[in-house]
Amino acid sequence: MELKDKVCIVTGAASGIGLAIAKRYAAAGGKIAIADLKIEAAQAAADGINADHPGQAIAVAMDVTQEDQVNAGVQQVVDAWGTVDVLVSNAGIQIVNPVEQFAFADWKKMLAIHLDGAFLTSKAVLPHMYKQGSGTVLFMGSVHSKEASPLKSAYVTAKHGLLGLSRVIAKEGGPKGVRTNVICPGFVRTPLVDKQIPEQAKELGISEEDVIKKVMLGQTVDGEFTTVDDIAEVALFLAAFPTNALTGQSLVASHGWYMN
Repeated sequence: MELKDKVCIVTGAASGIGLAIAKRYAAAGGKIAIADLKIEAAQAAADGINADHPGQAIAVAMDVTQEDQVNAGVQQVVDAWGTVDVLVSNAGIQIVNPVEQFAFADWKKMLAIHLDGAFLTSKAVLPHMYKQGSGTVLFMGSVHSKEASPLKSAYVTAKHGLLGLSRVIAKEGGPKGVRTNVICPGFVRTPLVDKQIPEQAKELGISEEDVIKKVMLGQTVDGEFTTVDDIAEVALFLAAFPTNALTGQSLVASHGWYMN
C-alpha cells in the first residue's frame, strides 16, 4: 500500500514505535512530520529519513498536552506542505503503581499525554482534513484498550478512552471523508517496556525474567514480543485504506495475547 505525497504527522516519533511508523510511511512515499517533545531527537530522526528519502521529513517541536504548541506544530506542517492527510497520535509514557499508591499528579500526567494529546492533535488537524474531504486519524492504543493489568490504572483508563474518542470522530468525520481507527499493540520491546520490567519485578515480588515470560508474554501464542516493524505495517495498512468500510475500529497486534 502506498502513501505517495500524503502529508503525515506522527507524534512521539523521535524513537520507538513512532519512528518505525515514520520510516515506513516515508518508504511508502509519504511526507513525514516528526513531532516530538525533544526537538533535537526529532531533527535527528528527520535527518535519518531524509538521508534515504530526500525532502520527505521535517522535525516539529510539540508537547501534545499544550494546545498552543499543538496548533503551532500543525500550522508549521501546513505551511510546509499545504495540508495534513494522516495523523498518528502515538506520544505516550508509562507509570506503574497500585491504585492506592498512584500519585494524583502522575494520574493527571498520564491522561494528559495519552488522552488530551489525542484530542488536541485531532482537533488541530480535522479542519484541514474536512476542507479537502479526506483524511485518516490513528490513535496508538494497546491491548490495554481492551484488557486490564495490575499497576496500570491510568494507562488502562487512557487507552480505553481512546476507543471512545476514535468512535466519535469516526461518526463525525465519516460524512466528510475522514476515517479513524485505533492500533492496539501487545508488548513491544521499546524503552517504555524495558523501563517497566524492573518496576514490575519490584512491585510484584518476582524476577525480571518472570515479568517477561509470565506477565508480558505468558498469554501470547509463541512467547514473542511484538516488534515496532509489526506495528508500522499495521499503521500503513490503516493509513492507506481507501474507504469508510474500515473506520471506528480497533486492530489488535499482540501475538495472540488478546483475541477478539
